[in-house]
Amino acid sequence: MTLLELDAVRASYGKVQVLQDVSLSVPDGGAVGILGANGAGKTTTLRAISGTVNVRGRITFDGIDITRSGPEKVASLGIAHVPEGRGTLPNLSVRENLRVGAYLRKDRRGIAQDIDFVLELFPHLERRIGQNASTLSGGEQQMLAIARAFMAKPRLLVLDEPSLGLAPSTSQDVYDSIQRLRDESGIAMLVVEQNANLAFRIVESATVLETGHSVLSGTVEELKGRDEIRKAYLGG
Repeated sequence: MTLLELDAVRASYGKVQVLQDVSLSVPDGGAVGILGANGAGKTTTLRAISGTVNVRGRITFDGIDITRSGPEKVASLGIAHVPEGRGTLPNLSVRENLRVGAYLRKDRRGIAQDIDFVLELFPHLERRIGQNASTLSGGEQQMLAIARAFMAKPRLLVLDEPSLGLAPSTSQDVYDSIQRLRDESGIAMLVVEQNANLAFRIVESATVLETGHSVLSGTVEELKGRDEIRKAYLGG
């Protein structure tokens, strides 16, 4: 079953059109990557899904047309967006950040259980549960942003450049955590990433964007077999 589908999506900032023709789909429970160089439209694609840019074409989520829905409606339907730059609340503790992620939920027992769940998956956060987010390392802040988004109990987790600005070893730790979250929860994911080697650890398929167009889609194995993908994204 298809959970999210973009069909010939165009998006603009004022008069500047950034997405020309983007189509992709995410299966329910699946994980899909978006690859592309800087300026290809990756972040704008995620913003189109989240309802923060002007969009034409069609975006559906679980059969519901969300093309012109605002971010509050999109979030309420079950899409959680972890933006580039992490966006934790620096003056709140790790535990308080997690509780903020669950602010729309009413199930107090479920919230407590999910806090325990994410702390088990992200042991770095458990060790710093009472510290303010501003005191965490970059990798820990990224883990906190992902864990906080999960606390909303979304059906789809949208991640924008989880490895951005992180050292290679830290990026590996972050992706280890994302992999554990996916394995343990079965949540669907849409992952924007310039480092395809990292993205390919957790996604089953990917779409390549160039100048606002989706130009190539395929399974991870299919994409790994293409020379242009190996040279551009895999260091081959």
